[in-house]
Amino acid sequence: MQAPDSALPSHGQGRSDQVEGAAPLGPNGQGLYPENPVLARVWRGDAPESVHRGAWCLVDSSGHVLESAGAIEHPFFTRSAIKCLQVLPLLETGAADAVGLTDEELALAVSSHNAEPCHVEAARGLLGRLGLTEDHLGCGVQPPGDPKARLALTERGAEPGRIHNNCSGKHSGFLALEKHLGGDVAGYLAEDSASQILVRRAVAEMVEVTPESLGSAIDGCSAPTFRMSLVGLAGAFARFTSPHGLAPERRAAAERVMAVVAKHPVLLAGNHRRVCTAIVKASGGTLFPKIGAEAIYAVGVPGRDLALCVKVDDGGLRGLHATLVELLKRFNLIEAAGARALERYRQSIVRNWDGIEVGRVEVL
Repeated sequence: MQAPDSALPSHGQGRSDQVEGAAPLGPNGQGLYPENPVLARVWRGDAPESVHRGAWCLVDSSGHVLESAGAIEHPFFTRSAIKCLQVLPLLETGAADAVGLTDEELALAVSSHNAEPCHVEAARGLLGRLGLTEDHLGCGVQPPGDPKARLALTERGAEPGRIHNNCSGKHSGFLALEKHLGGDVAGYLAEDSASQILVRRAVAEMVEVTPESLGSAIDGCSAPTFRMSLVGLAGAFARFTSPHGLAPERRAAAERVMAVVAKHPVLLAGNHRRVCTAIVKASGGTLFPKIGAEAIYAVGVPGRDLALCVKVDDGGLRGLHATLVELLKRFNLIEAAGARALERYRQSIVRNWDGIEVGRVEVL
């Protein structure tokens, strides 16, 4: 496929309710899970062993689809992929400035982190200035994603806490917003709380839909998570990362978030096997990526009015990583040196435990 430019035609996906390959609409109007095409095929020797199905789209800020595969109009849960949209009210209301939010704390607020020391320290710092503790976090207890951090807890005889949850930064930001708005911090995760009303509104505005049209459920961290089309998510990321068309206050907020992530890529995810941090580093901060659970991914291209979104049906990282890195290369969204740095995630060659080459991953 050729690299995108203004002359590339849309593949005719438009904004219709159904697309080729999508299942019929179900009784709730949301639709059954679509029968998406194979995105990646895993070979062992000279025979295919596994496949990963899914959908992806490359979109500009107007919502125009430049290239795509699969049912991109189908609504998917976005999970943590939209943290950069959820953080907007924290900045726009003045809550961030009121509490003296640092660059590190803002980067953590949009992160899904490994609970390395830098992550835990940033979350505790913000909670401390709010006069709160990790007991106020509603995200639940989760062991650190980083093996060194897990070992350090074991050696101290300590147990994982809420502060180690990969979403503790987002929740600390939610608490700061709720407190600034004069709401009840004990109920900050309720959909009708002062903070979550503003969060839902900001997400809907960036996706260019009404707040009521966003499907919602409870995320793994107990916060509301939203369901939207893949093309809607991609358009929101394109607007966020090329924010020239946004209102001045929102543009400033988006630019501030992009700047702190480029400056602190480790705070976005972590040092241990985290593709988000790897992409920011490999691109020199020219890409703004974010993963969500169950293999949904969004990457905005600051200044180029483009965003790429991928959803892998089986929810696994192997198919997601391979497809994502291949598409970044295919559309020239990352330079050759950066693409080489991401090859471990692309996994072109499959090796066994003895290091013998036994297969490959093919992205279609």
